[in-house]
Amino acid sequence: MNEDFKKPSLGISLAIVLFLFVSFAAQIITIGSPDVHMTLIFAAVFAIVMLCVFNKTPLSLVEEGIIHGSKIATISMMILMFIGVMIPAWIAAGTIPSLIYYGVQIISPTYFLLTATLVCSLSCLATGTSWGTAATFGVALMGIGGGLGINPAMTAGAVVSGAIFGDKLSPISDTVNLSSATCEVNVFDHIKSVATATVPGYIIALVVSVFLGMKYSSGQINDQQIGPLLNILSDNFNITPMYAIISLIPMILVVVLALRKFNALATIVISALTGMLIAIIFQGYNLVDMMSYMNYGYVIDTGNFDVDKLLNRGGLQSMMWTVSIGYLGLSYGGILEKTGVLDTLLFSARAFTSNSRNLIITQMIAGFATIAATASPYVSILIPGRMFIAGYDKLGIKRTVASRTLEHSGICLDPLLPWSLGAVYFSGVLGVSPLEYAPYAILCWAVPVIAFFYAITGMFVWKVDSPSDNINDTEEIYTDEVTK
Repeated sequence: MNEDFKKPSLGISLAIVLFLFVSFAAQIITIGSPDVHMTLIFAAVFAIVMLCVFNKTPLSLVEEGIIHGSKIATISMMILMFIGVMIPAWIAAGTIPSLIYYGVQIISPTYFLLTATLVCSLSCLATGTSWGTAATFGVALMGIGGGLGINPAMTAGAVVSGAIFGDKLSPISDTVNLSSATCEVNVFDHIKSVATATVPGYIIALVVSVFLGMKYSSGQINDQQIGPLLNILSDNFNITPMYAIISLIPMILVVVLALRKFNALATIVISALTGMLIAIIFQGYNLVDMMSYMNYGYVIDTGNFDVDKLLNRGGLQSMMWTVSIGYLGLSYGGILEKTGVLDTLLFSARAFTSNSRNLIITQMIAGFATIAATASPYVSILIPGRMFIAGYDKLGIKRTVASRTLEHSGICLDPLLPWSLGAVYFSGVLGVSPLEYAPYAILCWAVPVIAFFYAITGMFVWKVDSPSDNINDTEEIYTDEVTK
């Protein structure tokens, strides 16, 4: 990296970021489209012109930023592609059909959204991975919700709320460990601090899920839709109780391997291949069929439009739209990071940190801006985290307040921005765009609001008893950006 380059001025940095925000706002207001590919390309071109022409930034540094962003994206996008391969394998194996068949008979439509939130939160607390939760229980719940006639956007919102709750409080979550390590605090002290806003936000999400579920109270679900669904599933898949249990093996493998902290990419591949074998042995498919399904998506023609829409999904190719957003978004973020745009913006924000209220609010805004600009939740932890620690020490505030603020800002916004890594992943796996499920991802909205309230009122803004309270020599800085 060229260490002698001139960092861009505040004016150039603001122009670059504002162009991105205005472009996306104009697109959403005028056409409401989630297709942000070209918008990201235009924003990247604008940034490159501003940097290279007006700031004389070397083009080699821009290229380094693109490579850096692409490197961050690669493993995550590979996981996403193989989840596309895994989903049709699960459908053909009977995993998803069995869960839908028995789930629609067991789960009350009224409490389905509540159940979805609880199941995903417990899964993520146990495994520490919101992505793994979405790829397993999330996919199954989307199918069950579809069978019950639940709005897919509501189901996806409940899945995201539950997954993010678990991700923020699990001691084996990568974002938890990265946030605590960045601010050099004990992991469990960090979790206690995060819980002050996350638990109330979770309660609000549960209450809202019950309220939304009332729309689907007894008598409003079309029983004539459930009957044909059950008949079609039993006619096309071997889902007797014994075979249904066998079909759950691919999902169980994902959970067990995740708990054992097995490599995420390898876990998805193993689950996909296991599903393929079960489909061939027990469901009567051949290898050629499975190769086609896993590449292009599962295809079935039952004569029922709703059932076909429920089952015809997945495939490697179906994920490439989402993968391209991931690469474009993180490449753009890499440009801003490596050329010093983020450093300039965050350094200028230090002028607004004279008291605890301003410090916390400024850090939250910096977290929002960083995730929006870079599309990477990890960058939104690392950069604002290290930039504002000195401010907390100077004011005598415990660093656990700083570490939890990282979770309450960038991490909460990550699933909502269409170009952000988390949103790209969730929308790709669940099949619902962030613009559709965002209003129902209640936890992601409630937690930042509560965090702002604490900052303004001074609640849970703890002072240190001595300077040594903000030092934790036993913590290691965790910088793995691809283990989500």
